[in-house]
Amino acid sequence: MDKLRRVLSGQEENEELGLTAQVLDSTTLSYSTRVKWFVICFAGGILCSILGSALLFLPKAGIKLFAVFYTIGNLAALSSTCFLMGPFKQLKRMFEPTRLIATIVMLLCLALTLCAAFWWDKKLLALIFCILQFLAMTWYSISYIPFARDAVMKCFTTCLS
Repeated sequence: MDKLRRVLSGQEENEELGLTAQVLDSTTLSYSTRVKWFVICFAGGILCSILGSALLFLPKAGIKLFAVFYTIGNLAALSSTCFLMGPFKQLKRMFEPTRLIATIVMLLCLALTLCAAFWWDKKLLALIFCILQFLAMTWYSISYIPFARDAVMKCFTTCLS
């Protein structure tokens, strides 16, 4: 009866919410906070990519530093959208059928860039994987714009024929 009285008087506490609902309710960010962290993370990603490009021309460890900073920059730019839509929704959208191939190629290029720079110690291969990383990230990004992939494909087929 006590419980019914609390519900009817509007004094019900969060006891009825499950643990997941309580955690999600306490960890939600405001819209302005989400936008601020998106901008910070995205700008940090761009800064890392530019810094990596500048470090490319160092004599000995230039390609390794480039691969690391460029990959960190792409990961930061990719993860910045988690602040806008949330990490679970981001992961769901990344692995939708329309983006599945682009996501797999992009993640594979991120890993292969680091493998080529550190494990295999092949500078040219690391540079090729960075270029593929850029192309895969671009293809993945334009998948969020309606009809953008079709427009790009039509543009390239027109230019090549």
